[in-house]
Amino acid sequence: MLNIQRFVVNPFQENCYVVSDDTKEAVVIDCGAFYPEERTAIVKYIREGGLVPKRLIATHGHVDHNFGNGTMFAAFGLRPEVHHKDGRLMASLPEQAMAFCQYRMEDDIPPVGKFFGDGDTIGFGNHELCVLPTPGHTPGSVFFVCEEEGVAFSGDTLFRMSIGRTDLGQGSYADIVASLQGLKHRLDGKTVVLPGHGPQTTMGEEIAANPYLR
Repeated sequence: MLNIQRFVVNPFQENCYVVSDDTKEAVVIDCGAFYPEERTAIVKYIREGGLVPKRLIATHGHVDHNFGNGTMFAAFGLRPEVHHKDGRLMASLPEQAMAFCQYRMEDDIPPVGKFFGDGDTIGFGNHELCVLPTPGHTPGSVFFVCEEEGVAFSGDTLFRMSIGRTDLGQGSYADIVASLQGLKHRLDGKTVVLPGHGPQTTMGEEIAANPYLR
């Protein structure tokens, strides 16, 4: 059974998830922690829970999902992992921070530790997350899917009754629509979708009522 703890962080109200199982091994997904108290809360949760974080993974390379990478590296030695098509975005995190919120990233930013590809699996404890490519919001946007538990982490590709923007650099509306149509046939309607912003939903609800999936 997965234990999923959500932290709503940074000025963009991004969802960071710490996902663990009964072995106490964990992955951290989209660590966008910006304010000191947010970073402290995530580290405290991991340490007080006796968790052993094995991977730091990002659904895509936008800075609001990666503000806290330096903290995860300092506290646990984790380097971020992202789809190889978002390598350029990850290299531009300081520039993104300045453009989006006039913030100078002064913390040491760890380089990407690993680039994953379509269909790769990310293992921790007794579970695996499958990397499902969903380009559009960015070229390397992905879902992390745990089919055993019926859970998918959607980043900024799919929100409750909405989708991610495609007007930021390297976005493509045609690609995100194609990705969403593919999801209709790839994921069961009961799959719980945990997005990068906002509340959770299910694939069934989105297929029934989200205009972008019709």
